[in-house]
Amino acid sequence: MEYVEVLLPSICVAALFYFVMKAVLNADRSERKALAEAEREADHNELQGQDAKIDPAGSADKE
Repeated sequence: MEYVEVLLPSICVAALFYFVMKAVLNADRSERKALAEAEREADHNELQGQDAKIDPAGSADKE
């Protein structure tokens, strides 16, 4: 029983550290995913806007 009393605080701190780090890494992963998706969407919108400026109805080449 003496060993449990000695090791229990260290085990609890290790478990707390594990769950905190897991939460931090999951939050970071989610943030990176959201930023990448926002960047892809911005690029897509930018390309769609350029296509509309270049050739809105196929009349840009006719001058």
